[in-house]
Amino acid sequence: MENNDRKNNQEEKPKNKFNKFGSYWIYGLIALILVALNMVNYSSNVDISQNRFEDMILSGDVASIVVINDEYANIYLAPDRLGDERYKDAANNSRSSGSGHYQYKFGSVDNFGRQMERMRSELSDRGMTEPEISYEKRHNWFWPILSYAIPFIILIALWIFIMKRVAGGGSGPGAQIFNIGKSKATLFDKNTNVSVTFENVAGLDEAKEEVMEVVDFLKNPKKYTALGGKIPKGVLLIGPPGTGKTLLAKAVAGEAKAPFFSISGSDFVEMFVGVGASRVRDLFKQAREKAPCIIFIDEIDAIGRARGRNNMQGGNDERENTLNQLLVEMDGFSTDKGVIIIAATNRPDVLDTALLRPGRFDRQISIDAPDLKGREQIFKVHLKEIKTDAGIDPAVLSEMTPGFAGADIANVCNEAALIAARRNKVAVDIDDFNYALDRVIGGLEKKNKIISPEEKKIIAYHEAGHAICGWFLEHASPLVKVTIVPRGIGTLGYAQYLPKEEYIIRTEQLLDRMCMTFGGRAAESIVFDKISTGAQSDLDQVTKMAYSMVVNYGMNDKVGNISFYGMSRDQFQKPFSEATASMIDQEVREILAAQYQRAKDLLSKHRDELEILANQLLEKEVLVKSDLEKLIGPRPYDVTRTKDPEDAIIPDESKVTDAPDQKRDEDITDTEETDIKKA
Repeated sequence: MENNDRKNNQEEKPKNKFNKFGSYWIYGLIALILVALNMVNYSSNVDISQNRFEDMILSGDVASIVVINDEYANIYLAPDRLGDERYKDAANNSRSSGSGHYQYKFGSVDNFGRQMERMRSELSDRGMTEPEISYEKRHNWFWPILSYAIPFIILIALWIFIMKRVAGGGSGPGAQIFNIGKSKATLFDKNTNVSVTFENVAGLDEAKEEVMEVVDFLKNPKKYTALGGKIPKGVLLIGPPGTGKTLLAKAVAGEAKAPFFSISGSDFVEMFVGVGASRVRDLFKQAREKAPCIIFIDEIDAIGRARGRNNMQGGNDERENTLNQLLVEMDGFSTDKGVIIIAATNRPDVLDTALLRPGRFDRQISIDAPDLKGREQIFKVHLKEIKTDAGIDPAVLSEMTPGFAGADIANVCNEAALIAARRNKVAVDIDDFNYALDRVIGGLEKKNKIISPEEKKIIAYHEAGHAICGWFLEHASPLVKVTIVPRGIGTLGYAQYLPKEEYIIRTEQLLDRMCMTFGGRAAESIVFDKISTGAQSDLDQVTKMAYSMVVNYGMNDKVGNISFYGMSRDQFQKPFSEATASMIDQEVREILAAQYQRAKDLLSKHRDELEILANQLLEKEVLVKSDLEKLIGPRPYDVTRTKDPEDAIIPDESKVTDAPDQKRDEDITDTEETDIKKA
C-alpha cells in the first residue's frame, strides 16, 4: 500500500507543478494587457498606398483628414460612402477612439503639403470640395516610459532571481547564503525506499544485536519503558575503515521505519563563525519535530575532537563551538526525549571525553576486521550478486583473505567478476578470484615492465630469504604465497603470510617477525655479498617495530618498564631526556643488528633450501605453500601435539585458523600493515 501511495504522489506532482498562481502571474498578465491595449490604440487602422489615397481624394469619398504628429494621416470617409464595396475593409475594421477608417503614412509633411496642393487645384477644376484637413499632436506615454523602465525591470528581476536562488534554490537546503545555518542532513522516512537491511550486513553479529535493540525500541517502546528502562541516547560505532560502520547505519535506516537523518561531521564545518553550532541546532530542531527518530553522524571526529589541543587558535575555535552545541543538544538542561544518535568514527582516541560519557554516547560498539567465520558470511552476501562457478566455496575464499575487511572482500568479488568478464567467461571461477587477490594485495600486474636477468635474480633471492626465514622461525606467520611478478607501484615481488588470531604479542614473537623481515636483505648479503635498495620497506617496518618495543611496550632491560606512548605524541616536547633518547637509539640499533645477524645465520644454515627456492622462483615466478612443502619439506612448526609429545601430525591446510592479527596498539598496526613483504 505504501508503494502504491508513493507512486500516486509521484504521479500527482507533475500535474500540480503548473497550478500555482502567484503574484508574478498577475504582474505578467497586467503587462500583457497594457501592451495589447497600446497595440490596439495605435495599430488598428488600415494602411493605404499613395495611389489609393489620391484616388479616394479625387473621388470625393473623404470627409476629413487628421494629420497626427506630422508623421501620418488618419482618413475619415464620408458617411454615405461607407456602404461602398470598395471600402468594406474599413467597415469591418473595429476602430478605437481617435483613429480613422484608414491610415496614410506620407513620410514627410512637406511632401504631403505639395501633394494636397496639386490635388486641390484638380478638385477645383472639377468643381468638387476638398476634404477638411486638421493637425494634431498626440503623445504616446507608454513606450517612452517603458523604454526607461525596462533596464530597471531587468535589474530587479535578476536581483529577485539571484536572491531566490541564494535563499532557497540550488543544490539543496543549507547550500546557500541565507540558509547557511540550516542543517544539511538528508532525511529518510517511510516514503523513502532504503534497500539495505540487516540481511545485507554479515560478519558483525554482536554489533547487529546492539543496534537492533535500538530499532526494536523505536518499534516497541512500551516493551522497555514498562520496566523502567531507558534506551541509550547515543551509539558510537568504532572500527577501522571498511569494516561496515556506515553499512550498519544504512541497515538501521532500512529497518527502523522511522525518520532517519543522515549527515557527515564535515557538513557542520564552515568558515563563518557560528554556522556549525547553528546547523547543529537546526538538525536537532528538525529531529524533535519528527521524534521518535534517529540521527546518524558519519565521521564524527571532524567535530568531536578533544577541546583545548589547538591552543594556537584560542578560545573562539569554530570547531569547539560546534562541539559545545552538540554536547548541549545531546544531553543538556532542556534535552528532549525521542532522538537517538548513531555516530561512526575510526579515530576514537581523538574524541572529547565529554562526548563519550554515559548520557551522550552510552554505548560504544567496536567493529573490528572479521574473523574466519565472519569473512565467510561476508563472501556469501557478495557472491549472491555475481554469477559464480559451482566450485566456488566461501569457506576457501575466507581462508585466502586473512586480515581483509568487508570493503576489501567486496572489492575482491567485484574485481573477480570484472576479470571473468574481460576473459569472456560465463561464470566466475577460482582462477579469477586468485588473480583478483593478487591485484588487490600487490597491485596491477606490470606485464610490460622489463627487468634484467641480474635484477630478477636479486629479487628472487630477496623473496626466497623472506620465505625461508618465515618457514623456519617458530613465531613467524605461515607462508601462503611468494612471487616475483612485479605489481603496483615499486612492488617487484612479495610474500603473503597467514597470520594467526592473536590479541597479545610476546617479545619472542616480535623478534621472530623482525628476523623474518630482515630475511630479504640478509639473503642478498649472503648470496651476492652486496645489498640493494629493495629492502627499504622492510627496514621501515623493523625500525618502527623496534622503537615500539623499547619506547612503548617496555620490552628492553636497559630502558626498563617505561612507556612513553601517550606522552610521545607531543610534537614540541619529548617526554624523556637527551640521555634517555641516546639510550633508546642505541638499544634499537642493537636489537636490529642482532636480528639481522640472526637472519643471516639462519639463511646460512639453510643455504641449500634458499638456492632451491630462488631457482624455482626464477623458473615459475609464483610458489604457494604446497610447492614449498614439496621443495624443502613441511614447516617444522605446523604441527598439532597429541597426548604423546613424540607424535605430531601435519594439520589440513584448509582447517588452519587464519584470522588477522588484532593488535590493540596503533604502532603495531603501522609496523605490520599487512603480512606482505615487498622487494
